[in-house]
Amino acid sequence: MPVIEDLAAFADALPARGALMGLDLGTRTIGLAVSDVGRSIATPLETVRRTKFTHDAETLLARAREREVTGFVLGLPRNMDGSEGRRCQSTRAFARNLARLTDLPITFSDERLTTVEAENRLLAAGLSRKRRREVIDRMAAAIILQEALERMRRTARAAKEGGRG
Repeated sequence: MPVIEDLAAFADALPARGALMGLDLGTRTIGLAVSDVGRSIATPLETVRRTKFTHDAETLLARAREREVTGFVLGLPRNMDGSEGRRCQSTRAFARNLARLTDLPITFSDERLTTVEAENRLLAAGLSRKRRREVIDRMAAAIILQEALERMRRTARAAKEGGRG
């Protein structure tokens, strides 16, 4: 299945229920988060140390099978002005390569400021610097996924309300 840019089209490609997996792709690690089957809450899952794509993809797909995931949401690291740089190109390439290995739909969610938000949440929780470093990527993945879930709910609600006319 090709990567789906539009979040509404992504939602349409999903079964009615089933967990989604959020990914925060860093250069050295990948933060993973997963939603509940009703797609209400995103929960940080783990941080995977990156090696090479084949191994990384095998790990992600294994976690997706374990959690019965029905789709992937990748954080798209746009620049603050909304433009796309090298990190976006790298994320898009990762998504295209992953799409060749799975039939699950894949989409993107803007991840601007998610690491800052994750850091602030972890500071507020009183985590040590060492512990923050250990969990920040999976926390960022949860924020990316939660924002996508909320946007999907708003889009579905707007479509339902618009259809009443």
